[in-house]
Amino acid sequence: MSQFGYAIRQLSAAQKSAKGVSLYSRYVNRPAGRVLAAAGYTMKLTPNQITMISAVFTFAGVVMIAVLRPSPAAAAGIFAALVLGFALDSADGQLARLTGTGSAAGEWLDHVVDCAKMLALHMAVLISFYRYFGFSDPRYLLLPVAFQFAAVVVFFGGILTEQLKRADRLRSGAGGAAPSASASTLRSVALLPVDYGVFCALFLLFGSQDLFLAMYCVLFAAHLLFMVAFLVKWYRELSVPGR
Repeated sequence: MSQFGYAIRQLSAAQKSAKGVSLYSRYVNRPAGRVLAAAGYTMKLTPNQITMISAVFTFAGVVMIAVLRPSPAAAAGIFAALVLGFALDSADGQLARLTGTGSAAGEWLDHVVDCAKMLALHMAVLISFYRYFGFSDPRYLLLPVAFQFAAVVVFFGGILTEQLKRADRLRSGAGGAAPSASASTLRSVALLPVDYGVFCALFLLFGSQDLFLAMYCVLFAAHLLFMVAFLVKWYRELSVPGR
């Protein structure tokens, strides 16, 4: 059996729960990450090296957003860079589980890169709006700022909630892993508007400024609604000890 085939089989048998994961992440990003993790395994790469390669592709996309005039060609390049970066972001964790090399430092690096890319992406959109979209009303420039706020609050709130729940389970003697639960297809569909992969797909519209702006506003509105819903949900969950 080849190393690649061995890695694919092991990763397929040890996937994380799909609970709380959108359809895109479940059926597109995780399988793509599995293939990339297996490739990384055959190349003797470490999870942290995969994380940094992911960052290279993602920030290449960020730079293209900021400096390239919106066009179909720019849209294709940006989408390819962001989607590959996202798949590699899944691959690093899968490779860590496969090789048993997960660490606090690796988790820290992964989260820092994730936070940096969220900040940078909306900053790049702001730059593009200013340079190329020619808005007559400067208030449009507040959109990326507000979107960035909502996206980062959801990201940070989710990570912090997960860590606090883990700590609470350890204190209560329940162990550090969350109880397994079946994934809801309806929930997976509902989460699509706030899935990072869907945000990456938004840049396929970058060649049409009107369409891009319209869908950017739609995803921004979805992030605002989910931000409020998530914050209420997380607060209630953390208010119940041992939950």
